[in-house]
Amino acid sequence: MFPFLQIIPLILVAFLQAFQDPQFLPLYLVVVAVIAVQYNRMEKIRESFFGVRTRRAGADILAAAGFGLIGGLAGSLVLIFVGLTISGELYYLWPVAILLMLVDMRFLCFAYAGGILALSNLLLGFPRINVPQIIALVAILHMVESFLILAGGHLGAVPAYVKTPENRVIGGFTLQKFWPIPIIALAVGMAGTVEGGIDMPAWWPLIKPDVPGNPESLVYFMLPLVAGLGYGDIAIARSPVEKSRLSSFYLGVYSVLLLILAVLAGQSRTLALTAAVFSPLGHEAVVYIGRRLEFKGEPLYVPPDRGMKILDVIPYSPAWRAGLRSGDVIYTVNGRRLAGRYDFYERLQDSSLPLMVDFFSRSAGTYKIGKIRPPGWGKSWGVIPVPEGEEAGYFELQTTGLLGRWLKTAWKRITG
Repeated sequence: MFPFLQIIPLILVAFLQAFQDPQFLPLYLVVVAVIAVQYNRMEKIRESFFGVRTRRAGADILAAAGFGLIGGLAGSLVLIFVGLTISGELYYLWPVAILLMLVDMRFLCFAYAGGILALSNLLLGFPRINVPQIIALVAILHMVESFLILAGGHLGAVPAYVKTPENRVIGGFTLQKFWPIPIIALAVGMAGTVEGGIDMPAWWPLIKPDVPGNPESLVYFMLPLVAGLGYGDIAIARSPVEKSRLSSFYLGVYSVLLLILAVLAGQSRTLALTAAVFSPLGHEAVVYIGRRLEFKGEPLYVPPDRGMKILDVIPYSPAWRAGLRSGDVIYTVNGRRLAGRYDFYERLQDSSLPLMVDFFSRSAGTYKIGKIRPPGWGKSWGVIPVPEGEEAGYFELQTTGLLGRWLKTAWKRITG
């Protein structure tokens, strides 16, 4: 037996060797490819909004892969520290999660599938799973997601015109991130049947594996796995950076509480039921609080009393180089007061010379002067103003899946 710290080098070596595994690497690349499709889809939405190519998909994919490696390594350390072993739970999680996704896209989350499976096991005796283990897996994956949201959840935010429940069109950002997560977990085998088995500290594991046989005859070995994490949110009353920090905090609190419940779940049936119920309901509370704070808060991206507020700026465009950023308010152009977005567009169309703009910088909290140079033929000045109430197109917060839409239609027909 040896201290847990001595296992860390073994985890690092196993993490690096996973990418040489002919079974792991193709699966990891498939997950990366699926995530790349999602980022390319987001890029098309961004380009349709800006009206020009922003060429950010490649950088977003590389950033997602890099953050995923860091998150996967951190998650591997936590998985092994608490004693989570991979067994039959994963065979049930994915089918249930995909079925729930067909009802609503946001239900493609192990918090809901894991909670349902745990409740089914406790109340009906099926499927045969280790409830503390499956709840711990949900908790640790959300812990990793919380870290990734904090580190890069705001990157690549897509500007959007959003319709509120009060039928008001305001400016905002959709935050969508996807990460490929390589993870090193422990699996259990019988002595003599597995090569490379490792000893563990005497206090380990915090969560006991539910496997048949004599515990003294069991051998633990490291197994590389790949997962995909996704984050979807909207920023209306806050900037994308502020929103992602807040989301990370709430999700982090949820994951820590759920992990504590998972560790305690093996002590009594009541605690196991509490953990199973908290898994989906706690996640729903995180989603509800996040949405409520945005829609009940004071909208950030709405027209000012005077001038024109900026929703977003294309990186490295003329407006970007002039120092303009999201949330800034332009008051004058070439010394003349600006009436709004349409007045601003007219000034741009009639100008072939640099424009001097007086604006208030939200990030700096001071007034500044910038020079916007003409972008050249066929290129964009790089500014997207906030909506002013006459926009026909807007983004609807609709995540209902195929099965969910069918159920809604069927219910309407039944109720007449």
